[in-house]
Amino acid sequence: MQGLILNTDFDWYSFLRDRQPLDEVNFWQPSGATTFHRTAPGTPVFFKLKAAHAHAVCGFGIFASASVLPAWLAWDSFGERNGAATFDAMIFRLEKYRPGDRRDAAGRYNVGCLMIGSPAFFERSEWIAGPADWKGQTVQGKAEELQSGEGARIYRECLARVQSGAALAQPMLVADAAPQERYGKPTLVMPRVGQGIFRIAVTDAYARACAITGEHSLPALEAAHIRPYSRDGEHRVSNGLLLRSDIHRLFDKGYVTIDADRRFLVSSRLKADFENGRSYYPLHGREIHVPKAERDQPSREALLWHGDNVFLG
Repeated sequence: MQGLILNTDFDWYSFLRDRQPLDEVNFWQPSGATTFHRTAPGTPVFFKLKAAHAHAVCGFGIFASASVLPAWLAWDSFGERNGAATFDAMIFRLEKYRPGDRRDAAGRYNVGCLMIGSPAFFERSEWIAGPADWKGQTVQGKAEELQSGEGARIYRECLARVQSGAALAQPMLVADAAPQERYGKPTLVMPRVGQGIFRIAVTDAYARACAITGEHSLPALEAAHIRPYSRDGEHRVSNGLLLRSDIHRLFDKGYVTIDADRRFLVSSRLKADFENGRSYYPLHGREIHVPKAERDQPSREALLWHGDNVFLG
């Protein structure tokens, strides 16, 4: 199995280290592209500082997904877990690495985003020596074999930091334990997904279009939980819907729902309570758009739960 070693900005690392424990972080690439779309979810990711800090590995986590997002959406989804205290601070740091003619204080340009679950950041005294075979011309990062050589050493030392309690977070890196190997063989493990990763995963699964109306205006779209997280719902795409913001509000309040046959239903209470709803009743009975991947399509169980427990009928 391979892991991913990423060149890491020291300020990004320092900011996040001081805010542990964290369930997720966004590792952004200011160029507006990411070369890691094919990385498998569950891949260990190692944060390697640059030459000024001796290429030390300062933390690690679990790869969840990659996407290219407007900078404003990266901030709206992850906030401080982007490694900056404010949106303006994130934009300032991004634009240090961008051509001057592409600057935009509103963050409407794209950035590459690698979304990492269950991160752990080490104190300076716990830093791990970087890979001895690292080539200076490697700009973004590279894959590294974890069952032998430098990759195996770094993997084992990261696990040791976590298991000794040196790291505040507890990444879901597990081992297929073998008697002759203290930490076993590296194994892909799905990370715990936080709210930010959930939002982007749902947005991308629905091809950035409202499941009901097909609206593509990204600022108007929101990732909705079918069964709320506060009521034992999970941060899973199958428990999510991408909805226009007004429909999301109505869904959460029970004025609309989606039945087990994936048809959009509007409650008669909308008219009774507000003497309105004419924008929504024409949508009643419409079959919704669903993700192509079957695993991402809305859960029948979750839809039935919403109909029974939230919808006003």
